[in-house]
Amino acid sequence: MSIADNINKQIVESMKARNEDRLRALRGIKAAFLLAATETGNREVSDEIALKTIQKLAKQRKDSIEIFSKQNRQDLVDKETTELKVLEEFLPQPLSEAEILSVLKELISATGASGMQDLGKIMPQAMAKMSGKADGATISKLLKQLLSA
Repeated sequence: MSIADNINKQIVESMKARNEDRLRALRGIKAAFLLAATETGNREVSDEIALKTIQKLAKQRKDSIEIFSKQNRQDLVDKETTELKVLEEFLPQPLSEAEILSVLKELISATGASGMQDLGKIMPQAMAKMSGKADGATISKLLKQLLSA
């Protein structure tokens, strides 16, 4: 079952269960899928595009939570946190720092990188290899540590 079909199924289940918070989050995902589909000109959203869309929505929720926390708006933090939990159900398990370091060391040895000047060579490869499984900021931080050592 595709991610989009799973979302539609979950929407129906949430309606039946009268779970308004979950339903709101799922409808937001579906709306984002429709926008992504119109951008590509397709009627269906592939799982790859769906995953990228959900990742984008999750990042937006994390940013919103941070902003609302600074503004002492606990009601909005709670709302965004609830939606983030629903989004995370559809994302693959993120890699641990140890797993990220392992992949980065592999890429460094494969490319023969020796210092910070090679950051631009390795970063795109690392992002492609760990797409959806690791945050770009974490990858960048760990890669800089490895290259500067």
